[in-house]
Amino acid sequence: MSSVVSVETLWIVTPHGRLFTRRWFPAGEEGSQLKPPIILFHDSLGCVELWRDFPERLCQATGHEVIAYDRLGFGQSDPHPESLPMHFIRDEAERFFAFIKSALQIDRFVAMGHSVGGAMAACCASLYPQSCVALITVSAQAFVEEQTLRGIKEAKVQFEEPGQMVRLEKYHGDKAQWVLSAWTDTWLSASFSGWTIEDTIDVIHCPLLAFHGEQDEYGSALHPMRIAGLTKALGKYLILEDCHHVPHREAPDLVLDAVGRLLETSR
Repeated sequence: MSSVVSVETLWIVTPHGRLFTRRWFPAGEEGSQLKPPIILFHDSLGCVELWRDFPERLCQATGHEVIAYDRLGFGQSDPHPESLPMHFIRDEAERFFAFIKSALQIDRFVAMGHSVGGAMAACCASLYPQSCVALITVSAQAFVEEQTLRGIKEAKVQFEEPGQMVRLEKYHGDKAQWVLSAWTDTWLSASFSGWTIEDTIDVIHCPLLAFHGEQDEYGSALHPMRIAGLTKALGKYLILEDCHHVPHREAPDLVLDAVGRLLETSR
């Protein structure tokens, strides 16, 4: 295991606004520059800061550079000028990740996403089949399930309680209400009810590993099963016991070990 040499923070300029980005570089890992970076896609309420120490640990455990960015409207990135479009998952892969890939001169990469970020990572793997060498999803949704809607409705009620929005404002500032609405209004919308990951992406050709918590409040084990089925020969899923919706925080050692093993076989 190496130690992290440096952390770089930068803003990537797009025609739609600036994207806050952070990079973690490994030290003492021979040939590490030849390893494809791991790109992290955050969840519906997430941002770079909410990955906490996971990117650093991921960098240390794998010897790969790790890159995380705040989507437009989230974290330290510029505000989103409008409401979230219903095709926002594919839109992220087609438009915004393209700016990240170009600005950082990324050729080969590993896509890894949490929750809705997992679907975005899958889109990137599908859109860039020659570049994406592995796909990892964590608690990702594959369709709009009643359990998913129930979890979102309960969370929406909780955020109406006094002081709860302060949690979001800590990370998103005055964009917090937009962030919450972008999540709840989109997923609870009738026009989004028929969304499926199969309709969002084409086939995936790289090795795939889908993590899912056994007690995930936002989706059943049907989600990682369907995600693993996106690629017949190379897709696997792992159900983690005693885990809810954030396995990389609840069981980081198990996640890091499995990711490391996947990347060893993906070179």
